[in-house]
Amino acid sequence: MTKHIVWDWNGTLFHDIDAVVGATNELFKPYELPPITAEAFRAVYTRPIWVAYERMLGRPLTEGEWELLDQGFHDAYFRLAEVCGLAVDAELALTTWGGTQSLCSMAPHAHLVPKVDSFGITHHFSRVDGLTGVTGGEKAAHMEAHIASVDVRPRDVLVIGDSVDDAVAARHVGARAVLYTGGMSTRAELETTGFPVVDTLAEALGHA
Repeated sequence: MTKHIVWDWNGTLFHDIDAVVGATNELFKPYELPPITAEAFRAVYTRPIWVAYERMLGRPLTEGEWELLDQGFHDAYFRLAEVCGLAVDAELALTTWGGTQSLCSMAPHAHLVPKVDSFGITHHFSRVDGLTGVTGGEKAAHMEAHIASVDVRPRDVLVIGDSVDDAVAARHVGARAVLYTGGMSTRAELETTGFPVVDTLAEALGHA
């Protein structure tokens, strides 16, 4: 039985796929790559992010190249994300759930906290955790620390996210997951995890 929900932010509660794709296209314009669509981005997306970039470039990143790409992406993304809003049924989902809930994101913590607060939804969460270290990696260790901080048993937790990385992180800590198609990954890739895949956040709550 689910007692606590851990929400993902980017691509789940926060509908930012247009900003992600736009920032990625700006980032790779100097490389003379053709612009990608959301569908094309989902086809190459993975974590760690530098692997996705290597897929796009068709070669390994050179020394120091990842750091420059990561900084360039975030500079463009933060600007483009200003016009992005919550997922259509995000607020309804947050208010409908009767148990406790928290937010665990791979976004930089210093950016995440004010962004969440700007939508007036911070009060729904017992804890909000973004990254305080290097961005772009995998979520498992971050999820493990988050679960320990909210002091819940992993078997009582449902993780709701939009990527295979969310599924891997949930399985790593011994929690269940439901994966949402509105974000960074294709439905086909999400289905390979064996966890339920849904098209709305309201539908995700049906698995709680």
